[in-house]
Amino acid sequence: MPLVAHNSLPTFNILSRDGHVVLTLDRAEHQDIRELHVGFLNMMPDAALQATERQFIHLVGSSNPIAQFYVYPFSLPELNRSAEAEAHIAKHYFRFEELAEQGLDALIITGANVVQPNLVDEPFWDPLIDVVQWAETNVASTFCSCLATHAVLKHHYGIDRVHLPRKQWGVYSHRVTRRDHPLLRDVNTRFEAPHSRHNDVPRERFEAAGCHVLAESDIGVHIATSPDGFRVIYFQGHPEYGAVSLLKEFKREYNRYVAGERLRLPRIPENFLTPEGEEMAEVLIGELSRDGKAHAPQFPEESLLPYCDNTWGDTGKAIVNNWLGLVYQLTNLDRKKQFMEGVDPDDPLQLRDSS
Repeated sequence: MPLVAHNSLPTFNILSRDGHVVLTLDRAEHQDIRELHVGFLNMMPDAALQATERQFIHLVGSSNPIAQFYVYPFSLPELNRSAEAEAHIAKHYFRFEELAEQGLDALIITGANVVQPNLVDEPFWDPLIDVVQWAETNVASTFCSCLATHAVLKHHYGIDRVHLPRKQWGVYSHRVTRRDHPLLRDVNTRFEAPHSRHNDVPRERFEAAGCHVLAESDIGVHIATSPDGFRVIYFQGHPEYGAVSLLKEFKREYNRYVAGERLRLPRIPENFLTPEGEEMAEVLIGELSRDGKAHAPQFPEESLLPYCDNTWGDTGKAIVNNWLGLVYQLTNLDRKKQFMEGVDPDDPLQLRDSS
């Protein structure tokens, strides 16, 4: 599904340079292909703002070429931003009020950094919930990642997340638990996925709310859906992450410790680096522990890059492809009418054969 460069967002040029199919607005307007309009609420902190933007837009554009995708990034004014990030948002992002007026077919909501023990005390809580409530009746489906999942579950079902004794950070093996769900069509029954979070919603809390758990691992639920099977897709992990996302996080945590911004030595992300890379990282942390912050070696990002494998990218693409294919069906006027009149909303499997 080709992306449409419908504004001056730099991500479009970067993806085009990297070989991705990106249509100019003029070319898109002269093709006889239906459009899908996807809102993208980017709440990630400044250091990851543009990287997350590229990752999610890349996932959307990697789907099968049956539609033209217009992706509309927007953020929330209540999020604390640097002047540089604010300038990027002001120049390239959209206002939610404008998007709500023009309409969207689907919505993606990212994670965010939080500082309050209770999510409802975060400055962005009320405006985030305004977006979520609007989406409930105005888009075919909402796709939530990490913190967004916890916030939407709290809003819809009053579910509280559980604070973990230590950050769940690394790449973990997951197993599909609902093989017949259309969201997991052509997805391996076992796959790896990255996580980076301090909190967790246990399986029993998903199930108590009537949600469907689609994939999980020893560290908990990775993918679930709302009780109707499709209106909200919940990820506790990060299907959008690139091969170096965890390495960039590792570098930030290392530099924060050296600068005195965090008290504990950073852990190495689990199951992420190859054995050679793991050994290099262990030597790095050992030197930092032995010699102290004043003599801390520079983080060896370039040296570690060859030892970063991406073992989850194909799975993320397949799931997003399936998700957008279902959105495509439901936003077709005839199919939408059929769905609303003839499909049991409690049985998502009735969408299975609608390809």
